[in-house]
Amino acid sequence: MKRIGLLTSGGDAPGMNAAIRAVVRSGIYFGMEVFGVERGYAGLIEDCVIPMEMRSVSNIVQLGGTKLRSARCLEMLTKEGKQQAVKTLEKYGIEGLVVIGGDGSFRGARALTEEFGVPTIGIPATIDNDIEYTDYALGFDTAVNTCLDIINKLRDTMTSHERISVVEVMGRHCGDIALYSGIASGAEIIVVPEIAFDMGEIIEKINASRANGKHSNIIVVAEGAMSADQFAKQLQASTTYDVRPTCIGHVQRGGSPTMADRMLAAQFGNKAVRLLNEGIGNRAVGIRNNKIIEMDIIEAVSMKKTFNYELYETLQMISM
Repeated sequence: MKRIGLLTSGGDAPGMNAAIRAVVRSGIYFGMEVFGVERGYAGLIEDCVIPMEMRSVSNIVQLGGTKLRSARCLEMLTKEGKQQAVKTLEKYGIEGLVVIGGDGSFRGARALTEEFGVPTIGIPATIDNDIEYTDYALGFDTAVNTCLDIINKLRDTMTSHERISVVEVMGRHCGDIALYSGIASGAEIIVVPEIAFDMGEIIEKINASRANGKHSNIIVVAEGAMSADQFAKQLQASTTYDVRPTCIGHVQRGGSPTMADRMLAAQFGNKAVRLLNEGIGNRAVGIRNNKIIEMDIIEAVSMKKTFNYELYETLQMISM
């Protein structure tokens, strides 16, 4: 393979720039020409393609966001949109495509593979960590650490005033950010979309913790379960405690990627190019049990995300 392209699609995630850098420089190492597609699949349809050189990716490994920018693209759901995307690839002689993104981005790559025979390699990048085949996606570790830092600060002021802090984190269908940041921050209660909650039981747990000498409480709520405002109002209506909601919001998506995300980006990007260099496409790279893996991209996007109930049970045992 002599010419490859890459794009970032869907929600941005810390580590995308580091992955772009790894793909470009690995491609150049193997003697390939590398083309970047700006604004994801929308840019592919609209012919927003630029050549990328060694210096094109200088000084970006530490940056959040994506140098190539991103966009949602409903046109990729249509036959005409996909056909136009393929025409753009053919125009530049691009023989393989690296797609950096989440589940929706992978489905676009799968369509190019299944319907048009375009070799694609998927690199998982989503702070929600909602892709089943890989233990971690790019951006998840950074997002959790961002939430952890904010929760730590909230605990300081909540303790001073003996308040309850309800902290809303991202996660529409997957509660991993809430689960990991909650356990790491010592939160007493975690509310996730995968598990139904009972407000009465939550109040009992808070009362028990106060009876045991605790002066404040942290409750981490995934956005897919309920907003912090709604949860705080329901809780406040049934208790005499002072309850304060905080929505962390899009700050979770930004920031310099952690060492863990930078290392994943380097390994994912390099593995993607190695596969294309060997003439292998239609794969998704990931990490499982601390080993870089690759599997059929169609199989990867077909796997349903499972919730880590063992970790959730750990929380119940250690949060008092």
